[in-house]
Amino acid sequence: MKKFKLGFVINPIAGVGGSVALKGSDGENIPEKALSLGAKFKANQRASAALSVLEPYKNQITIYTASGTMGETCAKALGFEVVVVTQPENLNTALDLYTSFKDTQNLVKALIKTQVDILLFAGGDGTARDICTIVEDKFPVLGIPAGCKIHSGVYAVTPKAAGRVIEMLVTNQLVTLAEADVMDIDESLFRQGVVKAKRYGEMQIPCELRYVQAVKSGGKETDELVLQDIAAHVIENMNNELYIMGSGSTTAFIMEELGETNTLLGVDVLRNHTVIANDITEPELWALIQKHLGTDDAQVNPNIETLKLVITLIGGQGHIFGRGNQQLSPRVINAIGKENIIIVATKTKLAGLNNRPLIIDTGDLELDQNLSGYFPVITGYKDQVLYPASSPI
Repeated sequence: MKKFKLGFVINPIAGVGGSVALKGSDGENIPEKALSLGAKFKANQRASAALSVLEPYKNQITIYTASGTMGETCAKALGFEVVVVTQPENLNTALDLYTSFKDTQNLVKALIKTQVDILLFAGGDGTARDICTIVEDKFPVLGIPAGCKIHSGVYAVTPKAAGRVIEMLVTNQLVTLAEADVMDIDESLFRQGVVKAKRYGEMQIPCELRYVQAVKSGGKETDELVLQDIAAHVIENMNNELYIMGSGSTTAFIMEELGETNTLLGVDVLRNHTVIANDITEPELWALIQKHLGTDDAQVNPNIETLKLVITLIGGQGHIFGRGNQQLSPRVINAIGKENIIIVATKTKLAGLNNRPLIIDTGDLELDQNLSGYFPVITGYKDQVLYPASSPI
C-alpha cells in the first residue's frame, strides 16, 4: 500500500512573544527577551496536538521533515515513520534552536523534490510568508496555528482541527482544494498598537469550512451607537471587581468611554474603574491575580466573584481565545472561571460568522472542552444573545 507522504515543518519559536506582550517572535533578540520575561516555547506542543489526531493512521503515513525541533523530534515522539530531508544550519546558540527563515525555506525546497502530498506546518503569519515564497503551487499546505498573529487564511482554526483535515485526506474523503490568502503585518508597528496588514500571495489549501479559518477582517466597528450601548451596559454593571480587559476594538471602546488608557492589541487591568496595568504580560497578570485573591494558588478560585474578564471575538474568524491574547493563559482563565467571562460584540460581527461557533483555542484541551457551550454575548444596552462556543477537534 502506498503511504501518504506528509511534509511537516515547525517554526520552533513561533508565538513565543505572545504571552509576554511582545506581539510576536519576529525581530532582533525578541525570542531571547520573551524567554527572559517568562515565556515558553509552545510551537512543538501545538504541532504534537495536530499529529496526535493521526496516530490511528501511523502505518499509513510517512512524515518528511527536518531534524530536531523543526519536526523530527515531535513526529518520532508520537511513533510516526520519519524521513529527515534537511539538517537546519542556522542555529541560534543563545536558544539552542534553529530559528532562521532560511531553514524553513530550505526544508520546503527539499519537500518539493520529495513530492509530498501536502505540507503541514506550525507557525504564524511570518512562517506562512516564508513558505509561500517557495512553494508556489507545487502541493497544498495547511497551517497549525502557533503564532501570535494569524491573519492568513491558510490555517486551521485549532491544532486538532488541522489534524482532522489531514485525517480526511489520509482516509480518502473528498476535500475541496482552494486558494487562500497569505497575510502578514508589520510587527514593529503592531507593538505600537497599529495593525497594517499586507497580502503577500496565496497558497492552495484543503478547504474544509468546519476546520479552516477565514482571513481576519480588519477595521474598527463602524456602528458607534451600538458600541456606546455595549459600553454603557458593561460599565453600569462594573462593581469593585478586578476587570481584565482583552484586546480588540470593541473592548477598546469601553475603555475610551471610561476615559482610561487602552492597549488595543494587548491586555489591560482595571480596579474601581481605573487602570492599574496596561499591556500586561502573562506572568505579571498571574502574579496580580494571585495577589488579588490572596493565595499562592489562584487555580483554587477561592473568590470568583472578584474577577471578571471582558473579551471580544476576532471579526471574520470568531476566536475568543488563542489569537492575539496569549496573555490569557489556561491558568489565568481557570482562575477567572467561565462564569466570569464577559463577551461583547455587535450583532453585525456575530452575523459575519455565518452561524459558525465562537472558537476556543487556549492550548489546554481539557479547558477548551470545559469552556465549550453557550455564552451570553452582550450586543447592546441590556441586550444579550446566547451564542455557541467550541473547540473544533
